[in-house]
Amino acid sequence: MITTNNCSDKITVIGGGLSGPVLALYLARRGFSVDVFEKRPDLRNASVPAGRSINLALSKRGITALEEIGVFDRIKPSLIPMHGRRIHDLNGDTRFLQYSSTGKDFIYSVSRSGLNKTLITEAENTGKVTFHFQHECVGVDITQGAVTFLKKETGEKLKRTNLPVIGTDGAGSVVRKFLSEDGFVFDVLDPLNHAYKELNIPPDESGQFILDSNALHIWPRDEFMLIALPNLDKSFTVTLFLPELGKISFETIQSGNDLLIFFKKMFPDVISIIPDLATDFFKNPTGKLGTIQCSPWHAKDKAVLIGDAAHAIVPFFGQGMNASFEDCTIFNRWMDSTENWGELFQKFSNDRKVDADAIGEMALENYIEMRGSVNQNIFLQKKDLERELEIKYPDRFVSRYSMVSFHQIPYSIVKARGIIQEKILSTFSSSNSSVSMKNYKEIEEMIFNELPPLDQQ
Repeated sequence: MITTNNCSDKITVIGGGLSGPVLALYLARRGFSVDVFEKRPDLRNASVPAGRSINLALSKRGITALEEIGVFDRIKPSLIPMHGRRIHDLNGDTRFLQYSSTGKDFIYSVSRSGLNKTLITEAENTGKVTFHFQHECVGVDITQGAVTFLKKETGEKLKRTNLPVIGTDGAGSVVRKFLSEDGFVFDVLDPLNHAYKELNIPPDESGQFILDSNALHIWPRDEFMLIALPNLDKSFTVTLFLPELGKISFETIQSGNDLLIFFKKMFPDVISIIPDLATDFFKNPTGKLGTIQCSPWHAKDKAVLIGDAAHAIVPFFGQGMNASFEDCTIFNRWMDSTENWGELFQKFSNDRKVDADAIGEMALENYIEMRGSVNQNIFLQKKDLERELEIKYPDRFVSRYSMVSFHQIPYSIVKARGIIQEKILSTFSSSNSSVSMKNYKEIEEMIFNELPPLDQQ
């Protein structure tokens, strides 16, 4: 077991976003002193720029981490439950697709900045965690065992030699950059070639939600889509996902008139409820999307990457934050069965990478489902069959979405089981609205032969 008695009791964490404070809280609960360095100012004392982040969905894996570090009860009042997807078609009609067969499972909409502020405060309150804001990491030297920071307020440089270093500094990780340049890790960026833009639906005239507040709203349009998630102030954060280039893309929307024509054609029911459409669109930044894979995640016993710094993914399964929080949970568990930082870093990296790769692949697949498949009859037929099988075989057949969002089954196992389940659904779905009883014996045979009970995995 790694303790302050057999390892350095001082740890450097680079990145004060979401996973940095969560990991710091785990370490503080073990008695470690943690210095967290963040290049941005303290969020609690600064305004958050509009359009800078996609709304976050909190589910089982993230909740588990927040419960283990003792902050979930503090955060829960700021969460809004979403019980399913509300699909909006071109005619303005909607249909609701609940997330689970029972209708009892749900995910939460949460403010990124609000959550970040709470986590920072909770970490500071331990008395073990110190945040150093406006400190930019400008060098990581593994061979010398040193990290260099630029104090942005004064311009002076600060060198720390108390490695190990844990990089939780996101998709654009400078820690990963330095480790890559020195040949310790190899990283690959796979751009999606789709981007996003944040918009806003304000409350109605009476100050209430203008749409169903307990749903994730989706306007799927095959090659692109619009989504909306509820906020505590009764507004919705709206995100437009669109190709960067092409006939219908961010490239072709160059004026207010272009934007209006596009929305009138593709999202006519939305125009009236986004009063600042043009202002938001042209003022807010266009965010890039892509997947980052990295191998290994560590450099000897000196540095390790966690969260988006190691495995950034696209947001279409709502697992970016949840996967990063689960990283922290698993890292903490490995501390119980390892004796030194080198062993911990290697075992954590080897254990977690296969799951991080799996959720990255599933998130890409989910984009296709969200923007297009939900409009197809065969998709709805499969969903009907899926619900039947979940109810009939609850210990063996659980939807991929449920396994990801409402369980803690390793992502790699979810991916493997999901492939088998999709084969079953494709085999037995047809133009019929339900499965005939004569097929159940064959379905059951496939399930029992190919899907072991979940409690055995």
